[in-house]
Amino acid sequence: MKVALLLFDAEGYWDSVSEEEMGAALAEHAAFARYLRERGVAFSGEAFKPAKEARSLRAGTDGPVAADGPFVPLRQDLAGFYLVECADLDEAEEIARRCPMGAGIEIRPVWEADG
Repeated sequence: MKVALLLFDAEGYWDSVSEEEMGAALAEHAAFARYLRERGVAFSGEAFKPAKEARSLRAGTDGPVAADGPFVPLRQDLAGFYLVECADLDEAEEIARRCPMGAGIEIRPVWEADG
């Protein structure tokens, strides 16, 4: 089963952190990646730029309409994700509990297309 761990941070958080805090956060994610490798979990992940730099397409009467910002305005920014392979949602939660947490983590199963 493939699961996305969607990482959220307080809106504007990364604009306010020091280089020291940024380094510590990156070290936490490096440690989490080591944990996943040591456990033999297949994974990938990326960090996102702030929501203020996002662009969305929304349905319009004549087709998609571009809009600045995230699709759903939130008080948190979707900051990044890990995509992990696991047996079930219980294992996904166990893994997510080891992931560095900002404002929260959403554990979302991924639809996998059949061949």
